[in-house]
Amino acid sequence: MTSTADIFNHFQDYLNADHELREDIRSVVRDLEQTAREIQTALQAIHQPSQCANFIVLCENAKSMFGKAEEQYALLAGKIPENQYYRFNDHWKFVTQRFVYLSALVVYLKEERLISREEVTKFLGVQVKREDGFHLDLDDYLMGILNLTNELSRLAMNAVTAGDYSRPLRISQFIGELDSGFRLLNLKNDALRKRFDGLKYDVKKCEEVVYDLTIRGLVNKEGKVE
Repeated sequence: MTSTADIFNHFQDYLNADHELREDIRSVVRDLEQTAREIQTALQAIHQPSQCANFIVLCENAKSMFGKAEEQYALLAGKIPENQYYRFNDHWKFVTQRFVYLSALVVYLKEERLISREEVTKFLGVQVKREDGFHLDLDDYLMGILNLTNELSRLAMNAVTAGDYSRPLRISQFIGELDSGFRLLNLKNDALRKRFDGLKYDVKKCEEVVYDLTIRGLVNKEGKVE
């Protein structure tokens, strides 16, 4: 007959193992956060007027740094017990959203288009589909894309300082298209819906930059640089 002490000792063993696993996960996530900071720092140079002609070089440098993140995600995936992704994903969802934003920024700066969810998974070395294991959750992808718009609205303003008058127009169009796309979604996630509500401010910032350029005669009504 199992004693009360034996039952609670078993519970303690379970709690100890769970605590150790969470600490292991936190350790890898801290490394991921450091890698994200390094990539972010490298990309911040896009806001310097002297670097406006070097975006491709900056992006290639940043893209090469994702190799470290891929290794760290592989290590993280190996620590998660089968079918327990959502039990632990609060530990890494915020850093993953940041990596989505960073990879989306790299692709936009190089090709001026939206990165797909599948492309992000290749940057990070994770899966697309839930049934395939450690994957990129759709909510994290969408949140990362929403975070991109704030950085681009900032770039639109700084581009004017650098004398690049056509970039704000292209950014404004791109963010407008994102806004239209998100409006097609019936967002159930409260955090996503709240962040989407903030997208209108990024749209407004870009529209104000374009309006200012237009009334100053720096671009014409067709959106072309004078």
